[in-house]
Amino acid sequence: MGAPAPDPEVRAFLEMLEAEQAASPHTRAAYRSDLDAFRTFLRGEGIAGWEQVTSIAVRRYVAALHRRYARASVARHVSTLRSFYRFLRRGGRVETSPLRLASTPRGRRRLPSALTHEAITALLAAPPLDQPAGLRDRAILELLYAGGFRVGELVSIRCAQLCDDEIRVRGKGNKERLVLIGAQAVAALRRYLSHGRPRLLRGETEALFLSARGRPLSGRAVQLIVGRWVRVAALAQRVSPHVIRHTFATHLLDGGADLRVVQELLGHASLSTTQIYTHVSRDHLKRIYASAHPRA
Repeated sequence: MGAPAPDPEVRAFLEMLEAEQAASPHTRAAYRSDLDAFRTFLRGEGIAGWEQVTSIAVRRYVAALHRRYARASVARHVSTLRSFYRFLRRGGRVETSPLRLASTPRGRRRLPSALTHEAITALLAAPPLDQPAGLRDRAILELLYAGGFRVGELVSIRCAQLCDDEIRVRGKGNKERLVLIGAQAVAALRRYLSHGRPRLLRGETEALFLSARGRPLSGRAVQLIVGRWVRVAALAQRVSPHVIRHTFATHLLDGGADLRVVQELLGHASLSTTQIYTHVSRDHLKRIYASAHPRA
């Protein structure tokens, strides 16, 4: 059987996500994929409408998901259905949600993988400063580490947003946050703006980071840039822009920063999201304890 035909309720739900929550195309595509999979299951069960779905049908679906996916993926599917049925109830399309009795599988929280100080120093020093792309890449790496940027935030920066040692960006959910950057990141950014960006620029664009063709860099391009310099720096660890963000948070906590300060700097809506980093910093505390306590 092929994929279900486009559903007007799903289309309206995705339009709401874009309009009210500023959900990215990637996020909307993930929701659509989850809902298409559920509709395919319902079709096999002989269930034609969203209002006909029962809690028993949902339990059967979740059981089928567990046979195919890891717990984290199952939890994501269930979360999608909860959001969708909240939308249907809000619009009066269904009276009750069949998800009300469904439990969300608890996934194992993986600890963030942070780079050592030596590793991040080697990575930041990898791009050469004698060519425009090298100046750009050094500035990108310095900003990722200095400000804990998400990739989407980084590539969305416009030159007009720059203000000395702080940059105001739009983060998740289209929420504005202020990102602070240190002296070395400021210096790398100034070098790029003076000697790198003008040589990459083609035509008119306010985007901060440009490709060799003068176009705004994409998030995927930043991932490839990070991967390239990880190989040059000969780091054994797999490193992505998100790992650098983890490293930013972990090194702040290791240096004594308050958890709520780190929450604000990361742009986390909830402190519980930031608390995962305390597990990483516990290793740092153990090292201090082992070296300082006479009976450790």
